Amino acid sequence: MKLLPTLFLAAAVGLAAGPAATAAEPDPSTLKVALLPDENASTIIKNNKPLQDYLETSLGKDVELVVTTDYSSMIEAMRFGRLDLAYFGPLSYTLAKSKAEIEPFAAMVRDGEATYRSVLIGNVEAGVDGVEDVRGKDVAFGDTASTSSHLIPKSILQKGGLTADEAYRQHFVGSHDAVAMAVQNGNAQAGGLSKPIFESMVNRGLVSRDKVAVITESAPFPQYPWTMRSDLEPGLKQRIRAAFLDLKDPAVLKPFKADGFAPIADEDYDVVRDLATLLGLDLTQ
Repeated sequence: MKLLPTLFLAAAVGLAAGPAATAAEPDPSTLKVALLPDENASTIIKNNKPLQDYLETSLGKDVELVVTTDYSSMIEAMRFGRLDLAYFGPLSYTLAKSKAEIEPFAAMVRDGEATYRSVLIGNVEAGVDGVEDVRGKDVAFGDTASTSSHLIPKSILQKGGLTADEAYRQHFVGSHDAVAMAVQNGNAQAGGLSKPIFESMVNRGLVSRDKVAVITESAPFPQYPWTMRSDLEPGLKQRIRAAFLDLKDPAVLKPFKADGFAPIADEDYDVVRDLATLLGLDLTQ
């Protein structure tokens, strides 16, 4: 199987911007598979080389791994049929679903659960170890379309009586790892990100618990969904679904910190839509 170059894609490349020139192929010879831009792009690409190899072997097609510049570019690329598969966060999925003909088909399973949590973290030196301590401070979020580094931590603050731009100053720094580093370095006194990513950064020595403390963690939310274009050829869709649900290779699963993948449906993300309503977010925009 020929190894195609991996892509780091921005709107300027044309993938995520501008009208689609032609209808997307229902059975493309090359599948464009997008991964979440929630950490350093080169790291994401390198870590997911086993996924690329696995899909090429399982599906008998060339595969291009894609990391867009941000969530919005990823959503727009899916909207115009320039991606075939995409790994979205729960919020970015609901945003994409409102604009594109896509369907979720698998979510990762970890420790027997297809759910995950977000954490709200604080800078130890600044004395931020409770929700009320965030008042008057600078708070770092990831991408505006991120569930665990924006929607969930902001909802925790909202439920604690703290509204963005009134009780605290909000800053969007792009990625989960950037949130953790901003809090550790004191550029923000609090921030929100995925619990698994935070714990991974602590375990790798990138974040010190002497400098960063977990203020609280969220209730469980449905895991990030793998999605595909709804207009793909039915037989191909079935093979894609089976490839993920049958996946057992530890090397492929390692970057996802997952034990495997389980079936998922659109209605599982209604809880995310409910949170967006709480925060007054319009998912159609």
